[in-house]
Amino acid sequence: MTMNATVLEVNQGSLLVCDQETCQPVVVHTPCAASFHVSQPIRIQYTGAMTNSLPPQISACCITTRGCC
Repeated sequence: MTMNATVLEVNQGSLLVCDQETCQPVVVHTPCAASFHVSQPIRIQYTGAMTNSLPPQISACCITTRGCC
């Protein structure tokens, strides 16, 4: 699955993002979190598995930057 999001917070090993489709926060687990910065638009590839927690959590397979429309 793919999620288009904006980075809200960068942590060690994870990002807090805003899912552009739902406007909800999501924690994204990724070892390359330090490569991103707040306000950056990104595209996240993940398996589709998402926790039923608040905020929900996913594990990224791949994250790429994306330009604004």
